Amino acid sequence: MNTFDFGFDDLEDSDREDPLKDLVAAYEDDPSAYFDSGDLEEIASFYFEEGELEKALDVIDRLIELHPYTSDAWMRRGILLNNLDRAEEALEAYEQALDINPTDTETLINLGITLDGLGRIDEALEAYHEALSINPLHGEALFNLGVTLERDDQLEKAVDAFERCTDVYPEHPEVWYELGYCYDRLGRNEKSVEAYDNHLDIDPYSQDAWYNRGIVLNRLGRFEEAVESYDMALAIQDEFASAYYNRGNAQANLGNLGAAIKSYEQVLELEGPDAATYYNLALAYEERGDLGAARTYYEKTLDLESKYPEAWYGLGCCFDAEDKFEEALECFRYAVTLKSNVPKFWRGRADCAYKAGRFDEALESYRHAVRLDESDPHAWMGYAEALLENQQPEEALDAYRQALELDPDRASTYFRQAKALLALGRADESIRALKTAFQLDPAKKDEFRQAYPNLYDNDHVRQLLDLDS
Repeated sequence: MNTFDFGFDDLEDSDREDPLKDLVAAYEDDPSAYFDSGDLEEIASFYFEEGELEKALDVIDRLIELHPYTSDAWMRRGILLNNLDRAEEALEAYEQALDINPTDTETLINLGITLDGLGRIDEALEAYHEALSINPLHGEALFNLGVTLERDDQLEKAVDAFERCTDVYPEHPEVWYELGYCYDRLGRNEKSVEAYDNHLDIDPYSQDAWYNRGIVLNRLGRFEEAVESYDMALAIQDEFASAYYNRGNAQANLGNLGAAIKSYEQVLELEGPDAATYYNLALAYEERGDLGAARTYYEKTLDLESKYPEAWYGLGCCFDAEDKFEEALECFRYAVTLKSNVPKFWRGRADCAYKAGRFDEALESYRHAVRLDESDPHAWMGYAEALLENQQPEEALDAYRQALELDPDRASTYFRQAKALLALGRADESIRALKTAFQLDPAKKDEFRQAYPNLYDNDHVRQLLDLDS
């Protein structure tokens, strides 16, 4: 960003437009004719605003020939050269300007911008700080200091510079935008939304600010506001594919799956086939219970990106829900091969293997699942079941205990733990576990006859468990 406006007055002013056009026409008719420095400055500004940078540079060079000790002309030359991607020459021009006027803050700022563009961050920061030593309240110096610090990932220092800039220049919309972005990256989400709101108060048609604001609101769990923010971005730019995509995510988080599907379909209409969008469509259809459509979109995802582990997992879940266990297992195996550190992948594989009667695979997979996430009571419960099925009641009992430590009010865990205790000959403890299960969930009494037929036929046990009352 070049801060200098090249001294150009608004061409829309009727008393300026025609005379300036006449002046440029006269120059183009006879460039060798005499023009004073003021005229040359105006002609250069005209060309600069029109994007005719080479012509503007020619005029500035002519101005420098007439007045070689004018620092302002050398600074303008630097700006033009920088915009022409001739950064090293721009630096030489700025040095000439500073030799003539070493305290010119505008030249120091533009020097910093060019140095930043060259990746010479420390020198750029030095130039901004020198400008601020001359004028500590220079808004553009503070803004560009913040921009350079932000690019260098010095986010806390960037925030400090931008906040100081808002004190000086509170109506500068880009300062609030950059603050919002920095707060976002620092995880200061509420402050980020506040900064984007300030930006939008000044520039309400900034689709990028509405979009970024939506992302932060979604992260905060304020999904309805996020959707509204994306809607504003789309009202301004109706072909904003990323806004449709993230609006779909927010709508899915709200449980508004039909609307989410429409948003994702808009992404595909604008951008064509996309693996992430197909994947999110699959999730939405799966959550709606439309497993056929979900499988279709998981498969479309994998057609585009065969090594998409989450899609293999999702496809496995669909097959599993349809009792197609062998197909599901193949998918879960692919998922863990591609990404072996995701606990739910291993648990999905383990649950499916258990249902398919592949107890060795189930045990191995549950071990991976609980090793990766010791805080998952469902994985511990599944592990216990597989151990019990594999005639390892002592190890199963330890796994049940782990599950109960994590979720002590789960009736089904006590209900199944009783079987391990019985296998170990600990009948009294088994009865206590069943009593606890019935207290937590009286409906478990209805399952008792089928799960424990021998106990059910024992009158003493039935009396202990108060089954006949």
